[in-house]
Amino acid sequence: NIILDMNKNAAHGLVEKLMEEPEYRDVFIGCQEAMFRADGRTLLVIVDTNRPEQVEDADLLSACKRVAVIDHHRVAATYIQNAALGFIEPYASSACELIAEILQELLEVKDVLKCEAEAVLAGIVLDTKSFTIRTGDRTFDAAAFLRRAGADTTEVKKLLQTGMEDTVARYRI
Repeated sequence: NIILDMNKNAAHGLVEKLMEEPEYRDVFIGCQEAMFRADGRTLLVIVDTNRPEQVEDADLLSACKRVAVIDHHRVAATYIQNAALGFIEPYASSACELIAEILQELLEVKDVLKCEAEAVLAGIVLDTKSFTIRTGDRTFDAAAFLRRAGADTTEVKKLLQTGMEDTVARYRI
């Protein structure tokens, strides 16, 4: 499952696109549902932060005994200490770059859905400001893998577009 507050997130377009796929129809759940489902066998994977105060639900983090952290930020003064696995690589451009590396090691290109490849590539594009900052060989290798997996850069660009309402609201602020 993917734990997500459906009201407080900036990825509505991506979530809607993923939910169109049969593999993702019932994957997204809220924090309360996750807490209800969690048991001693649950592995909680925290992505793109290593700070307990920034996770979706701190109570769920406390309740889960098996935790993995995948992050590209430097370890802060407060960090998730009970992690059984910590893949924290500050030299990576984004957490999505790290995810792409994991996928590359574990799966064949044909096993990655097009929508998954586009979602991960969108994360890399977002964090690197379209490959202009914090990029390296690993970043481009990850992007190449995602392209081989079917990621369409036009679709990625559409995922990252903001609507007129959001643009106007941002300018007003």
